Amino acid sequence: MTLAQAEGRPFFDWAWVGDHLADIGTRVGQHLQLTFIAVLVGLLISFPLSIFAYRHRRFLPPITIATGILYTIPSLALFALLIPFTKLSVLTAEIGLVSYTLLILIRNIVAGLEGIPSDVKEAAVGMGYSPRELFWRVELPLAIPVIAAGVRVATVTTIGLVTVAALIGKGGVGYFILLGFDRSFPTASMLGALLSLILAVSIDGLLVVGERLVTPWAHPHSARSAG
Repeated sequence: MTLAQAEGRPFFDWAWVGDHLADIGTRVGQHLQLTFIAVLVGLLISFPLSIFAYRHRRFLPPITIATGILYTIPSLALFALLIPFTKLSVLTAEIGLVSYTLLILIRNIVAGLEGIPSDVKEAAVGMGYSPRELFWRVELPLAIPVIAAGVRVATVTTIGLVTVAALIGKGGVGYFILLGFDRSFPTASMLGALLSLILAVSIDGLLVVGERLVTPWAHPHSARSAG
């Protein structure tokens, strides 16, 4: 018999949820903050690496191998390796979270740039575009849909991994999952899982809308429907 059942509580205790709304808001905010920082730092690292690999193709394999190794390390093992150096801190969580975004972002940034038709670039060069102008005014804008897809995947993945970071005390809504397991209280565990799912779906939807607003040319059907 679980603690919840022993105390005569329902399987999902809405009254308990109502009593902990302030804590829920704090944990959701922490979850979003950890996710935002990880994806932003991941982009700041991935973008120059991707541009370098795109322009110097021989460096792409070692870059993807290195980031692939980081991606394959189990999150708990990575946190365990970091704790002796960075302790149970936000830095420990963020190093792990950022490392898991790199492979996804680099692959998508490079793929987006490589997917631009050569005749488009040749036309831009023929119009007198410098290499810098070609990149910022032609290549990067046309690559945004593929890059945005990578950001979406990295963000949703990070939201899930932040939950795991609760094991080192920095897990946002993952705190409720651990609380439920620790106290045999299913309401808390279900709440943490549900909040994580809601955050992932909501943020993914917002990113889709944002990407369509920024790149209307990539979604002509949607633009016609809105018109």
